[in-house]
Amino acid sequence: MARWHESWLPGSPVDPDTPAADGHPGAKFGLPREGVGATVGFGRRLGGVAIDWIIAYALALFFSGLDALGSSTLGWTVWLIWFALTALPTAIFGMTPGMVALGMRVARVDMAPLVGLPRALLRTLLLGIVVPAIIRDDDGRGWHDRATRTIVIRSR
Repeated sequence: MARWHESWLPGSPVDPDTPAADGHPGAKFGLPREGVGATVGFGRRLGGVAIDWIIAYALALFFSGLDALGSSTLGWTVWLIWFALTALPTAIFGMTPGMVALGMRVARVDMAPLVGLPRALLRTLLLGIVVPAIIRDDDGRGWHDRATRTIVIRSR
């Protein structure tokens, strides 16, 4: 498998099942150690999700009114808005508003240009459960990324 961002360069392909020579996160996928295309750390990813949740809360309160603050349905309304705000942009653009703000995006490890709706829906559902996102591998990928064969990388 060629590197997703340098597939036009000559050289031996990188096999994702073999450990990287230098061992930095994302090396087995052919990603650089730092800069654009490098894997994103947990703090930045958490910040992106937090921004998306804040936007979802603001939209829920905008549509439901401030009276919804005491409502038992506000949590589900926020979750559904967050789900749509995350799944659809990830499927089409590979980024949510929070990811755009912090300079990151979701990429498929099989080098396809789009994440696609099925992967984005599954990824967002697992991310909404939270536990899969906390348990991460050596490349910083949570269970939601491993299940959908995606990785979060820097876009700037």
